[in-house]
Amino acid sequence: MTPTPHIPAPQVLLAEVTHRCPLQCPYCSNPTELIRKESEISTEAWARIFQEAADIGVLQVSISGGEPAARRDLIALVDAARKADLYVNLITSGIGLTERKLDELQEAGCDHIQLSLQDVDADGAEIISNLKGSLERKLAFARWVGARDIPLTINAVMHRLNLDRLPETIQLAADLGARRIEIANVQYHGWAEANKQVLMPTLEQVRRTNAEVQAARAQYDGTMLIDYVPVDYFAEFPKACMNGWGRVALVIAPDGTVLPCHNASTLTHLRLPSIHDTSLRDIWYESDAFNAYRGDLWMPEICQDCDRKFVDFGGCRCQALAILGDASQADPVCSKAHPDSPMRVGLIATSEPINPIIYRPNS
Repeated sequence: MTPTPHIPAPQVLLAEVTHRCPLQCPYCSNPTELIRKESEISTEAWARIFQEAADIGVLQVSISGGEPAARRDLIALVDAARKADLYVNLITSGIGLTERKLDELQEAGCDHIQLSLQDVDADGAEIISNLKGSLERKLAFARWVGARDIPLTINAVMHRLNLDRLPETIQLAADLGARRIEIANVQYHGWAEANKQVLMPTLEQVRRTNAEVQAARAQYDGTMLIDYVPVDYFAEFPKACMNGWGRVALVIAPDGTVLPCHNASTLTHLRLPSIHDTSLRDIWYESDAFNAYRGDLWMPEICQDCDRKFVDFGGCRCQALAILGDASQADPVCSKAHPDSPMRVGLIATSEPINPIIYRPNS
């Protein structure tokens, strides 16, 4: 089959091999309807998927969850991905992985590890993870990774409860020998939406964060890459969600559902394809779901005429549906399309009460 010329080949596959996780983070990117263990696809199916992904141009697979270590076949999954000649990035909480297991992962061909960090404060980490001693276990795991000279990224998810410790978070990443830190402010979908009043930072925190990131980039230039994902609610323009719908990456859920982004299951008007029914090539190039918001033909008039349309590619479709009730509208973040954006109305003030945390289940 000849690929449609205007559709680039995918570069990255996010393989969510399970939704099971020892942590219960209230901003988890997994959907609120978690996929159960009995619906998870097999080792053999993942091996086939990895080969199909490589065949259509994917260069990197990020094996994620939940916590991928919850799967007993994790070593076999890494091995299968490497045999497909994919660069293998393991996204993990570090919980449940031993030094011996880390050796086995390295031997199987794990190229890179991305470790989530809830907080640099032990009590703060426990509040978010709902797991006692989680920080200490993560730090031990990070040191094991460093001792084996496996490239390490720290994924620091930031929010109202830990943003005041951002400089310490960056310093910790440097001390652990991380080559990259992703300062990822919570994006308010799914579980995070349910916990918005707890997690949404104040305007003062956001302004301070912007300055701290700028200073840290200068300080660590050449030694540690610092990526920064700002909070949409305080932004003037949208981000290029997933680098544009169906342009660079695809996500496969534990049951084999294939999605253009993490949260696309909320777009219930789309019929999301399954790897059980269709080849990955046909899904990427031919499926209605992946073609729904590609290019600019779907965009409203104000976006069609905008010089940013191939910068942010229209922004987030899930956000447009959740806030505006229509996935085809301009991203509600956009100040050009929505000068009185509902996202900037009634932002949480410091004095407002904090609701109890709603934790995601372990499975």
